[in-house]
Amino acid sequence: MGNLKSFLFVFSFLFILWLLLVGTTQSDEMIMGGAGAFLLSLVYFRSGVHSEMKMTIKAVIFIPVYFIVFVLALVKSNLDVAYRVVHPKLPIKPGIVKVKTTLKSRVGRLTLANSITLTPGTLTVDVKDDILYIHWINVSGKDINDSTEQIVKGFEKYLEVIFG
Repeated sequence: MGNLKSFLFVFSFLFILWLLLVGTTQSDEMIMGGAGAFLLSLVYFRSGVHSEMKMTIKAVIFIPVYFIVFVLALVKSNLDVAYRVVHPKLPIKPGIVKVKTTLKSRVGRLTLANSITLTPGTLTVDVKDDILYIHWINVSGKDINDSTEQIVKGFEKYLEVIFG
């Protein structure tokens, strides 16, 4: 019965999010939103991701907060890389750094690795347990702790609440 409750919670969250994004209650929009929310909820539960997510109110609130944090990091890094392209004399110091994560969930670490990769200037090369190897366009970290602070911590504190 707990899975049905969780399924209905995820379905309701996605359907309400759809309605907020579309901004209308026309029947065809509601049918499409309901069908989409239902299919996404099915995929979510069939993939097993739900077993690694914390289903708390705080976690649900942190999902859109994480999205905002990610978008801001994305914009900032895009501007940084664009600035480096426009000013080719600006020194860069590319390299691969080792960072450490405190995330225990496989899906949480996957989300972290993908977030880092999607952010211009960084690329996740490998993940081994709690260690990530990141190619960084301008290495400024002096050691693993410094690199972790600069690359990982901004994402990790939100993913910890969502995934554990």
